Amino acid sequence: MIRLLAVDMDGTCLNGRSRMTDRTLWALREAAAKGIIIVPATGRNLECLPHRLAAGVLFRTRTPDNYANQGLFRYVISSNGARVTDILEKKTIFQESVPRSDALGLLERCRGKGLGIASHVRHRYLLQGRFLTAAGRMIYGKDAKGVYCVRGMEQFLIRNDCEVEEFQFYFLLPGAKERLQSVLRDYPNLHAACTGIYAEVYSEKASKGNAIMSLAGHIGIRKEEIACIGDGENDLSLFAASGLKIAMGNAVENLKIQADYVTETNDRDGAARAVRKYILRETL
Repeated sequence: MIRLLAVDMDGTCLNGRSRMTDRTLWALREAAAKGIIIVPATGRNLECLPHRLAAGVLFRTRTPDNYANQGLFRYVISSNGARVTDILEKKTIFQESVPRSDALGLLERCRGKGLGIASHVRHRYLLQGRFLTAAGRMIYGKDAKGVYCVRGMEQFLIRNDCEVEEFQFYFLLPGAKERLQSVLRDYPNLHAACTGIYAEVYSEKASKGNAIMSLAGHIGIRKEEIACIGDGENDLSLFAASGLKIAMGNAVENLKIQADYVTETNDRDGAARAVRKYILRETL
């Protein structure tokens, strides 16, 4: 029996326009009403969770008021597994930050290499400079509650004695990606996941898989009682830690190979369909 459902956000619960549909919200709420623990597992920082999910959207008539108003989730895996937060108790259950010396050394060596710099610090999304901050707010839209501008990332971290959950380095100039990769070879304790426009850099001990295992141990849930839905390479560790694995139709091929089931794409409410068919066992 499934007791915990970990769900990725971007590319999974959010469609191609970065929106969560009513159908997906309803499916997650109905699973929660059955006693299943819903855990958002995202690369985002905590304060940039999808606003519809975080707001606890009220529904019109299908459910009694006590169901419509109850919280959907208590635990959140954020920053690609660098942190697990108990929102109710306002405490951290699991955290694997970038070592401080590595964080400051990396920033120093990345100066002048054509990189835009962002970081996840204390649940916030910090971006260096006004241009990058404006772009971040435009991309996140209504989810940009946790977006903040800093003048210099290195000076901010030193002044505020911050631990970094994750860095994001944006490739602003030709060759920036290769220059960053060259620097990262000297940091074996860090993991980097690159796309065509940016790289996410975090502790090698930070992963959605390690995060969900820590949470499961904390609340007393076995691997076979965990289900997950995802679409990206950063969900592979989550799959390895789960008993039931569901890949989106738009997922990377490696994830589909590992999955027990492959559902529809995120633009066809694949996450909602998967919850109803494989978690709630409804006949569609």
